[in-house]
Amino acid sequence: MEWTRVVLITIGAGVVTSLTDWFFAGDWIHRRFTYPEVWRKGLEMRAIALASPLPFLTCAVFAVLCGSLKIHSIGSAVGLAGAIWLIGPLPMLLTNAAFMKLHRVFVTAYATGWLVKLVIVGAAAGWLLR
Repeated sequence: MEWTRVVLITIGAGVVTSLTDWFFAGDWIHRRFTYPEVWRKGLEMRAIALASPLPFLTCAVFAVLCGSLKIHSIGSAVGLAGAIWLIGPLPMLLTNAAFMKLHRVFVTAYATGWLVKLVIVGAAAGWLLR
């Protein structure tokens, strides 16, 4: 596995997926389709700083996984992204929504954001790990 390509995937897809997080669960949706009592008060900048590296971690681990599994096509990598979405983020979000007070628009947007994030890193990994 070429580590230079893994680093490029991590940085490039990490930046783009950070923007998808903002787009799908950012300010507009957060203000209109969430319940104020669910969110912590006053620590938003700290929370953003702590959460900001996580898309890069997702992208790095996904790229390493694709390399380890010898996935070298966009179709296979995007298929793996869809499988990971069905295994992890989607069931977790739906379970959380069943037990916590989360607006269905927010849950839908957040789940869609996770799918888009994984498809972006899947496409990047499939393209750069050829």
